[in-house]
Amino acid sequence: MALEDKREKRPPVTPMMIEEEAALRNGSRGLPPGPWAEAAGPRPRTTERHIAVHKRLVLGFAVSILALLAVTMIAVLLSVRFEECGAAADGPPRASGNGSLSGAARQPPGAGQPPGRPEEEARGGEAAAEKEEEEEEEWQRRRELPPWARPRLPRHLRPLHYNLMLSAFMENFTFSGEVNVQLEVRNASRYIVLHAHRMHIEAVRVAEDKLAGGVRVARSFLYPQTQVFVVVLNRSLEVQRSYNLKIIYNALIENELLGFFRSSYVLHGERRFLGVTQFSPTHARKAFPCFDEPIYKATFKISIRHQATYLSLSNMPVETSVFEEDGWVTDHFSQTPLMSTYYLAWAVCNFTYRETVTKSGVVVRLYARPDAIRRGSGDYALNITRRLIEFYEDYFKVPYSLPKLDLLAVPKHPYAAMENWGLSVFVEQRILLDPSISSISYLLDVTMVIVHELCHQWFGDLVTPVWWEDVWLKEGFAHYFEFVGTDYLYPGWNMEKQRFLTDVLHEVMLLDGLASSHPVSQEVQQAADIDRVFDWIAYKKGAALIRMLANFMGHSVFQVGLQDYLTIHKYGNAARNDLWNTLSKALKRVGKSVNIQEVMDQWTLQMGYPVITILGNETTDNVIVISQARFVYDSDAKPKDPAFGDNSYLWQIPLTIAVGNTSHISSEAIIWVSNKSEHHRIPALEEASWLLGNINQTGYFRVNYDIRNWRLLINQLTRNHEVISVSNRAGLIDDAFNLARAGYLPQNIPLEIIRYLSEEKDFLPWHAASRALYPLDKLLDRTENYNIFNEYILRQVASMYLKLGWPTNNLNKSLVQASYQHEELRREVIMLACSFGNKHCHQQAATLISDWISSNRNRIPLNVRDIVYCTGVSLMDEDVWEFIWMKFHSTTAVSEKKILLEALTCSDDRNLLNRLLNLSLNSEVVLDQDAIDVIIHVARNPHGRDLAWKFFREKWKILNARYGEALFMNSKLISGVTEFLNTEEELRELKNFIKSYEEGAAASFSRAVETVEANVRWQRLYKEELFQWLRKSLTH
Repeated sequence: MALEDKREKRPPVTPMMIEEEAALRNGSRGLPPGPWAEAAGPRPRTTERHIAVHKRLVLGFAVSILALLAVTMIAVLLSVRFEECGAAADGPPRASGNGSLSGAARQPPGAGQPPGRPEEEARGGEAAAEKEEEEEEEWQRRRELPPWARPRLPRHLRPLHYNLMLSAFMENFTFSGEVNVQLEVRNASRYIVLHAHRMHIEAVRVAEDKLAGGVRVARSFLYPQTQVFVVVLNRSLEVQRSYNLKIIYNALIENELLGFFRSSYVLHGERRFLGVTQFSPTHARKAFPCFDEPIYKATFKISIRHQATYLSLSNMPVETSVFEEDGWVTDHFSQTPLMSTYYLAWAVCNFTYRETVTKSGVVVRLYARPDAIRRGSGDYALNITRRLIEFYEDYFKVPYSLPKLDLLAVPKHPYAAMENWGLSVFVEQRILLDPSISSISYLLDVTMVIVHELCHQWFGDLVTPVWWEDVWLKEGFAHYFEFVGTDYLYPGWNMEKQRFLTDVLHEVMLLDGLASSHPVSQEVQQAADIDRVFDWIAYKKGAALIRMLANFMGHSVFQVGLQDYLTIHKYGNAARNDLWNTLSKALKRVGKSVNIQEVMDQWTLQMGYPVITILGNETTDNVIVISQARFVYDSDAKPKDPAFGDNSYLWQIPLTIAVGNTSHISSEAIIWVSNKSEHHRIPALEEASWLLGNINQTGYFRVNYDIRNWRLLINQLTRNHEVISVSNRAGLIDDAFNLARAGYLPQNIPLEIIRYLSEEKDFLPWHAASRALYPLDKLLDRTENYNIFNEYILRQVASMYLKLGWPTNNLNKSLVQASYQHEELRREVIMLACSFGNKHCHQQAATLISDWISSNRNRIPLNVRDIVYCTGVSLMDEDVWEFIWMKFHSTTAVSEKKILLEALTCSDDRNLLNRLLNLSLNSEVVLDQDAIDVIIHVARNPHGRDLAWKFFREKWKILNARYGEALFMNSKLISGVTEFLNTEEELRELKNFIKSYEEGAAASFSRAVETVEANVRWQRLYKEELFQWLRKSLTH
C-alpha cells in the first residue's frame, strides 16, 4: 500500500523507530534493549558458511559432515517458515518476560477497514472479536456494562503527559503517529480504555516507567460504538504507580471538516494543499489515541515530520528543527502547560506570516495564503489581536500563559474560528479583511470573532469546564466579551449597552421561547448529546445571563470576581458552582450578601425565560401587581418534560423599574420578584405617569403591561421619544412584536409603536424594528394581501429614507469611520426601503449595478454593496445574475466573495435558484461551510422557499453525512430551511419527512416542528386581525 511504501523509503526519525518498523513489516519485534525488550525474539536464519575441509580427510568423513549441515539447514528453514505462518494467523507471537507487544488492533466485525490494513489481518481479528463478545457477555451476567461500552471513560487512569510524534504525507493525505502516554493509576484494573476513532492501530505496548519492566498485553481492539481503543492486560495495573502506554498508528488526512483534515487553495494557477486540525469537542480521537474528555488535562510534547516545502505549527513554539538529506524536516515543539485535548492543534501548510509583539513580550503571528499576506489582508486582525491580549491581561489580571499566539487563516473550516491555545484557527472570511472593499459590517464581524477567540485563551483554555454540560462557562463568557472587547477597541460604538440587545438578547429569546428549548446547563450522557449543547442557548443565553449577573452585581465587583475565579482555577477545570461561589465571595467582601448560586441555578437549570406582567391596581393608589410566568410562543405546544409544566417555572428576577411622564423619567429602583404574583408600592405614580420595566434591558426576560400603560408609552414615543433611553426604545419594540406574535398583546400594538420611527435618529431602535419585522414579513410574504403590510412598512420608512439618502463612494476613506452609528442607521433604512419595494431605492440599486457592468469599475459604496447586489439580482435580468456569478468566481477577496454568493440567492428566477442549489454541493464551486448559507438564503426568498425545502429533503442524506458531526451546522441548516414554513401542507410534509429520517438531529427537528406549528397557529388566529387593522390604518 501507498502508506507502507512511503514509510519504507523515508529516513528514520529515530533508530528505535526504524528497528520497530522493520520488525513490524517482517512479523517480528526487533525491539532495542530496555523496558520494551522482549525475552524472546524471532529466530534468525543461519548464515551461509564456507567450510574448509582438509584434503587429507577421508571421503566418508567429508560426506558425513556435508550431510549433517544439509539436515541442519533444512530444520532451520522449516522452523522460520512455521513461525511466519503462526504470525500471519495469530498476530505477532506472544513474549515471555518483562515487555509486551500487541499487533494491529482488531475491530469487531463490520467495523470497516482502516487505512493501510491488510485483509488477512482483518480476518485474523475474528478470533479477537469472539473473545470480546464472550467478555461482554460476562459483563452482562454481572449486570454491568464493560468499561469500553460506557458513555464516559472509566476513572481508574489519568494521563499525565503525551509525547506525540507525527509524520504527515501530504502527497497522499495520510499520516502516521507514535504516541507515548504517561499514565497514573488511581484504581487497579487490567483494562486501559482511551479514545481512538477511524485509525489503524499497528502496535501497542505497556511498560512501567522504571526498570521494573513491562506489562504483558493479552489483546487489544477498537470499539467503534463508543469510539474507544481497549487494551486488555494479563494483570492489573497497580495503584499509585505510573506506566507508559505506547501506540503506533496511521490514518487519513480526511477530506472533511473534523479531526486532522485537509483544505486547499489556488495560487498562480496551482492548487496547494494544507492539513489542519479541528478537535472540539470530540475529534482529537481521530488524530491520535487519547483521553478525549476535558477533565483529563495533561502536558503535550509534539513533533511533526513533514516535507521541507511545508511548515508546521502547533500550540507551542518550535524548539528545534531537524533537517534530513532527502528534503524532510522534523519540528520539535516545546512542551505545553496542562491542557485538554480539544484545544490541542497543529497544521502543516506552506503559508507565510506577519508578526507583532505585545507589551508583555507575547509574539503574535498571522499565517495565511502568501497572496493574502502580501496584500496586507491580515494586518487589521494582527494589530487588534496585540491590543486585545493587552486588554485581557489588564482586565483579568492574569497574564497570557504561552510565549506566542498564532492566528491561522484557512480556506475551509466548519466554524467561524476555533480557540486552540496558542494556535487559533479562523476561516478566511472571519479574519482576512481588505480595507478597500470591506464594509463596516464586515469589519465588525471580523473584530468580534477575534475578540471571542482571544477571550477563550482565558475562559476555556486556561480554565476549562469540567464537562460539556457547562460549555456555556466558556462560550457564554466569550460571547459576552465580544461586546466588551469591541467597546475597548471602539469606545463610541456602545456595543455592550446597545448592539448586544439586538444581536444577542433579542435573537436568543426567539429560540428560548419555544417549549422545545433546553436549559443552558443540560445533562450530557451520550456522545451524541455533546454536539447538541453547542447551540445559541449556550452561546447567547449564556452571554445574556452573564450580562444580567454583571449588572445586578455591579461591574467592578463582577470583574474582581472573575479575576479570582481565573486565578484559583488556572490550568485546571471548573464547574458553574465554582463560579457562583467565587462571585458570592466577591459580593460579600463589599458588604452584600447574595447567594449567587441560589439565584442563578434557576436561570441555568430551567429552560426558557419569564414574561413579567405589570398591572396597575385600580383599588389602591401607587400599588402595582407584578406577576411572572414562562413565556412561550405557542401555548398549545407540549412541554419538553411533561412532568414540569409551564406553571412550575419560577425565577428570582432582578426587575429594575422606573416611572416617567412626558418630560422626564425617574431613577431606577430594583425589585426582586420571586413569587408568581406580588404587590409593590411605587411612589410618585400619578394618573398620567407610565411605568417602564427592565431598564436598558439588562435582564433576561420580557415585560408586558396593561393596555393603558402601553398606550401611554406609545404616546410618549410619539411626543418625545428621547425621554426613554435608546436601549429601552429598542426593547419596547422587540417585546411588543414578540408578545403580539405569541398572543399576549393585540396585533396592532407593535405596529403602532413603530409609527414614531420617522423621528428616530438612533440606529438601535431601527435595527430592533428591522429584526422584529423580518419574521412577520416572512409569515406574510406569500399571502394574497401582502401588499397591504408592505405599503404600511414603506410609509414608516419613507421619510427617514429621504432624510438620510445614499452614502457616497468611500473607497479612499478610512474603513473605521467616526460616524459608525450614522452609517449603520443609513444602511438599515436603505435595506428596509429596498426590501419592501421603495421605487427610488430600486432605481438607485439598478443604476449602480448597470454602471458597474458597463464600466467594469465597482463604484458601489462599501457599506451597502450587499443590498445593491441583492436588489439588482432580484430586479434585473439573467445577465446580471451571470455577471455576479462571474465576479464571484474571479474575486480573491473573501469578504466580496461572501456577499456575491449571497446575492445570487436573491433572484426571482426559479430556474436560476434551482441551478444555484445544485451547484452548492459541488465543493470545487462552493466551499463546504458556505453551502449551508446558500440553501438558507434561497429558503428566505419567497420565490425559492419551496425549492429549498424540496432540495433539503431530496439531499438530506448527503447533507447529513457532510455536516452531521459538525456541531450545530445541521441545526442551523434545519432551522434556516424550515423556520418560515407556515401552511398546513408544509407542516404535514415536515412531519412525514421526520418519520422517514428519524436518525440524527432529533432536537433540531423537534424545534422545527414546534416553530412551524406556531407559524400555522398564528396564521389561523391572528393574520386576519392584523390585516383588518392595517386596512383601517391605511385609509386614515
